[in-house]
Amino acid sequence: MINIPGKTKHQTLIRIMAVLTVLAASSVWALTPGEQRIVDRIKPSGNICVEGSECEGAVTGAVAAVASGPRSGEEVYKTKCFACHDTGAAGAPKIGNAALWGARMDEKGLDLLVTNAINGINGMPPKGTCGDCSDEEIAASVEYIIAGSQ
Repeated sequence: MINIPGKTKHQTLIRIMAVLTVLAASSVWALTPGEQRIVDRIKPSGNICVEGSECEGAVTGAVAAVASGPRSGEEVYKTKCFACHDTGAAGAPKIGNAALWGARMDEKGLDLLVTNAINGINGMPPKGTCGDCSDEEIAASVEYIIAGSQ
């Protein structure tokens, strides 16, 4: 055992444990540069403050709602529908296949194709991958696919 002059073995042991505890705690909380970059990358970019509550660092005042307006059929297709209709994933008919889409139009008509896109059919869930699309936006995307498949 280490002997510190003027201290009992018990006091010496307590001091050694205190030093080891401080060293252990400091090494546990020290981040490597890589870990710090991860922490910086995933930290919240803001906070949510419920009206009527005091929130530290929150910007107060009313926030104006921004309406983006309806998306075009092309915009919906290129951000949502393309994943399946460009590749044929889950059996989706590919855009540009005039024979396939022409037969579907002859057999079902535009209204039923739009209804199927809204409600889902076969491997396609309702509204495909665009849960926030309006029925009109889905209809516009179907029309875009048809126009791109003639």
